[in-house]
Amino acid sequence: MGSKLNSLRRYVDVDSALRYIEERRHEDGGYCFVSVLSDTNVTDTYYAVKTYELLGLEVPEKEKTIEFLEKAIQPQTAVVAIAMALEGLAILGAKDIAREHVDIVYSKYNPLEGKFAVGLGGSEEFGTATPLEATYWVVKAFNAIGHGFSMEEKDAIRAFVMKFRNGNGYGVRQATTTMTYQALYTLHALGYRPPKSPHFRNCELCPMGGFTEVPYSLPPYLEPTFYATRGVELQGETPTCPRRHIWFIRQLQNSNGGFRRSLELGISNFQNTYRALAVVDSMSRFV
Repeated sequence: MGSKLNSLRRYVDVDSALRYIEERRHEDGGYCFVSVLSDTNVTDTYYAVKTYELLGLEVPEKEKTIEFLEKAIQPQTAVVAIAMALEGLAILGAKDIAREHVDIVYSKYNPLEGKFAVGLGGSEEFGTATPLEATYWVVKAFNAIGHGFSMEEKDAIRAFVMKFRNGNGYGVRQATTTMTYQALYTLHALGYRPPKSPHFRNCELCPMGGFTEVPYSLPPYLEPTFYATRGVELQGETPTCPRRHIWFIRQLQNSNGGFRRSLELGISNFQNTYRALAVVDSMSRFV
């Protein structure tokens, strides 16, 4: 625990980031990035849990958070949010509780029936979830709770993911960093070994720092920097300029301790804060 915190303290103000999250915990065990005056939600609670996990810290009053996440798993809840709740429960040591709710996922996501997230609802990234994004989150959640797919399900998911193959990566109209990582992660998690993609390298900005969503463009943003960092790790590669990527992340920390998504502007939120710390944690291994 101490070593991880001390390592990150060399690069960013991790203590103020932690206070930013801690001050926004509610009595119901959930979190809200705005303030304690606003309603709690699954996404913020998930990223609070992920941040504590990253830092090697116990979630305060975790039984309340377990109860909050379990209650959030409802038929009307979007599949991405349900997947987040399941993974959050697994991190909190409640895999048994999470596995009790697998059926509700299959009511919305069933690859053998060609259902890749019915009523997609809210997205983690784009406002409305894409079926590939939903696939990524469901596979990640099932991995976390130890629920395996059958071989038939795996093959159906693989065939679905490959529909998004676009040049050197994956995307709808063109390959993007987010969708390329989500596709590659899904394939690897299911036991397939797709060829390495040069997409992440083509989106790396050196010496400026950061990554972009599409190759040879500007400016860098936090989301593609996070996903490209994960993609480089997944492919067993080394970032070209890790120090500059850390520098980029350092510039994104706001005065309240949280992180924004770009150099120019943006408010802090839990998603950005977790991703920023995760990028620094990854890049610090190469400097």
